[in-house]
Amino acid sequence: MYRNQMIKKQQNRLALLNFVAFTIIFSIFSFIIYQLVEGTLYSSVDNELKMAKQMEERPGNRPPRPFNPRMIVLVRDDAGNILNGEQIGTRFLNDFSGDIPFLPDTVDSIQTTKIGSDYVFRSLLYENSNGTFTELLISIEAEQNVIGNFIEILATCTIIFVLLSITASYVLAKRSMKPIINSWNKQSEFVENASHELRTPLTIIQSKLEHLLTKPNATIMEQFESIGLSLSETRRMTKMTSNLLTLARADSLEQQLQKESVNISELVTEVAQPFIEMAELEEKELIVQTHNDHAILADKVRIHQLLIILLDNALKYTNATDKIYIVVKNVPEQVIIEVNDTGIGIKPENLPRVFDRFYREDTARAFESAGTGLGLSIAQWIVESHNGSIHVFSNRQKGTVFQVTLPANR
Repeated sequence: MYRNQMIKKQQNRLALLNFVAFTIIFSIFSFIIYQLVEGTLYSSVDNELKMAKQMEERPGNRPPRPFNPRMIVLVRDDAGNILNGEQIGTRFLNDFSGDIPFLPDTVDSIQTTKIGSDYVFRSLLYENSNGTFTELLISIEAEQNVIGNFIEILATCTIIFVLLSITASYVLAKRSMKPIINSWNKQSEFVENASHELRTPLTIIQSKLEHLLTKPNATIMEQFESIGLSLSETRRMTKMTSNLLTLARADSLEQQLQKESVNISELVTEVAQPFIEMAELEEKELIVQTHNDHAILADKVRIHQLLIILLDNALKYTNATDKIYIVVKNVPEQVIIEVNDTGIGIKPENLPRVFDRFYREDTARAFESAGTGLGLSIAQWIVESHNGSIHVFSNRQKGTVFQVTLPANR
């Protein structure tokens, strides 16, 4: 319950952060677009005013004429009185001349002037050589309407964007939480399995030690079985903790490979030699097939460990008279190592799980052979850390094939 609540809380937090990020980005984008649209519309009007000033400046008191039909030209004295009223029309002069401010401080700068409640102009005031002032006005009602329509469109887009961003934020937050939840589940499963695997040998050791305490006068020979089993479980725990430490360091990327040129054929022959003798003792046959010398750039210690894991695994899951083959193949820019046997094999539905930590198909046989269920997980890490791949599939006749592919020169 607590875990679900924490995951839900973190998911909502991520959704909120995504929504805020989307909103900020959209707001900045909308502001930039608005400024560009407004600037583009006004810049054309402002350019007309500047061009009109250059073309309409006249010496003396000769009044200028409008540059285009939308332009109104006012000639003022130094008190702001309009001198060319007969040219601009009596109605405009009577209705609006009093609403047009005269601001000598704004000479040669373009201003936005509002007349009444319905009319908006861009204006440019400049001084003539005879001491009078000329003010050019262009109505920007059309531009204002365009900007108003654009604001309405922007508002509609904002509402749609808010709805979409809420949905997208929730979906992205949910997807972002998936790897975290998977990692959490794997960690919980790992801790649970490790606890279970460690509890079994600890229980056996505790039981045998308590049994020894009940017989203080017994000799070592008399309690040889209890002592031997305790030592066996201790070794099993030591091996397990070592494997756990290897995987933990691999997960945290602390494991560093010491790569060097390795003759893989020689290494395979060297590692296989003691296993050949063990196979003979168990009435099995281990056959090594390496035809040429194949050099790869790899960590020799880790490749040695990989081969031991695969051969040890093959010995565990084969019976008397079974055969084990370890074959080295050379293909362009790759080296392939195959370990195949004619043993008991793996069920097809269990093949995808063989590299999972603590997974063992035959638990009883694994326990008898002191297996921990971590060997193949370590093998997979070793191969992948060398930029290679490892696959498992059923042998055509019977048994299992482990195929390792390693790059030859990197």
